[in-house]
Amino acid sequence: MLRHITGLALIALGATPATATSPIADILCEPSHTLTQKLSRQFGETRFARGTQGPDQVMEVWTDDRGGWTLVVTYATGTSCIVAMGENWDKVQAENPA
Repeated sequence: MLRHITGLALIALGATPATATSPIADILCEPSHTLTQKLSRQFGETRFARGTQGPDQVMEVWTDDRGGWTLVVTYATGTSCIVAMGENWDKVQAENPA
């Protein structure tokens, strides 16, 4: 996952190494189609879930088979931004009350 975060950071920063203590110190934004391609083709992630956040924003969770996850906000303007990333994504099944 760290390689995933570092790769996205370097792509977004034009291959300039980041000096911040956090691997995602700044929000990474790109045109939506470009970010979607990077998440799916380069990092093997698929859109797991999404929901609206007001009339102009969609929140999306992207996950990979190793448990990595990326939280993306997509704006009506055609821009998407990575706002959080992590590891150990676990799909929680609804409990059967019966």
